[in-house]
Amino acid sequence: MGIFSKLFKGTEDTSNTLFSPVDGKVVAISQVPDPTFADEILGKGLAIIPSSDVVFSPCDGTVDMMFDTGHAVNLISESGMEILIHVGLETVSLKGKHFKTFKNSGDHVSKGDKLIEFERDQIAAEGFNTIIPVVICNSDSYSSVKVLAVDSQVKTGDKILTVAK
Repeated sequence: MGIFSKLFKGTEDTSNTLFSPVDGKVVAISQVPDPTFADEILGKGLAIIPSSDVVFSPCDGTVDMMFDTGHAVNLISESGMEILIHVGLETVSLKGKHFKTFKNSGDHVSKGDKLIEFERDQIAAEGFNTIIPVVICNSDSYSSVKVLAVDSQVKTGDKILTVAK
């Protein structure tokens, strides 16, 4: 540990880190049964099989777009990451049923702010996959996108991904 690390212990730069927006199991983005996500068409990332019903902000930033249907949100982190959190697959067709949003487009958010509540069991009962892709849409802007927690259980706020310029 260098002298500066010792002096500034606890002041780790997390501006290029994403934290889990939901409790659940992290899986590789390639495991999402939708080619738009699995083939990284929208960008690199991961997916979480949720075990809770609330999506929290994975970073400090701004809500670029809260979808009217509540099934997805785009965020821009303070460091410039463009993040898509998509609750379930094809859930846009629910037209907002089983979703409640807590932030609007343009709102500033802090890591841990509540963004979306969703009724996971009801969504699944209607035949929808509840997996939550978390994608860095501008991943081409980074030299690396590293998923930290593949095939492991995470709690909201655990580190799940880092990017490097």
